[in-house]
Amino acid sequence: MWQPDPAWTALPAGGGPATVGVWRGEHEGTAAIVKRLRRPGPDETLLEDRTHAGYWRREAEVALHPEVVDGPGLVPPRYLRVEEDTDGVTVWATEVVAEPPPSLFVARALGRFAGESVTPPAWAARRTLTDRLGFAEARGGWPTLGRTTLADVADTLWSRRGSWLARRDEGPAGRLHGDAVPANFVAGRGEDVVAVDWQGFGFGPIGTDLGYYALSAREDFEVLLDAYLGGIAESGASLDKDAVRTAASVMAVYTVFSRAEWALSRVAPGEGALAGKFKHPSVAPHLRALQRQAPQIEALL
Repeated sequence: MWQPDPAWTALPAGGGPATVGVWRGEHEGTAAIVKRLRRPGPDETLLEDRTHAGYWRREAEVALHPEVVDGPGLVPPRYLRVEEDTDGVTVWATEVVAEPPPSLFVARALGRFAGESVTPPAWAARRTLTDRLGFAEARGGWPTLGRTTLADVADTLWSRRGSWLARRDEGPAGRLHGDAVPANFVAGRGEDVVAVDWQGFGFGPIGTDLGYYALSAREDFEVLLDAYLGGIAESGASLDKDAVRTAASVMAVYTVFSRAEWALSRVAPGEGALAGKFKHPSVAPHLRALQRQAPQIEALL
């Protein structure tokens, strides 16, 4: 059975249902980040689907084929080793220690990355938000939000999800990082941004990454959107701005509601009224993020 080297230092694990852990270690004298991915069990067929958002070995595929994500806009770290065994895959990448780039620089880089015309590999995720909402649907949608003052809004958005996903899919498609949060954009490299945690890499509606990033960045949605559109223009692509805005808004709104539902559902079974738990430290950040997206929510309603 695979075990991490005792000399490695455990780090907070990145997202992904197949991620066993992440460590700081060393490879042939080079400081490295080591990520372990487990092979899915017989009842986890979705994780074997190469186009599914949760495909288990996508990070290893990126490490083996880094040219697919090597700019413009975003670039991967230098991968050092990929080792596969019967239990899973271990990926070594150089550790990047630098000052994280500003949010508008990242938004512009995301636009340049999406706007570049490329042929996506067979293992790129194709239904990122649809697959994530599929997990929510399996849990009954957003039932906990149905017990709050947001019940009518949540019910309307949930019932219209198919329509909004279809409208979003009418727009242009491009490369997506797939997990566009500030922690995954670790350094600037010239005009590009070094990005890590490529487990969610995909191909889909341009604007998707921007919508996800807007939930974590300090800047307002419109400011980030302008920077993102500027990056698209720099890539040479000529896109419908309304289509990009729609893709970003759909991603932001449906993600922030799903996060709020997840957080509330975790604390709901405890003693006391649900309303009294809105200030819980694991819930309050998600509700504040939801409030920040009010203009995007109104647009979808």
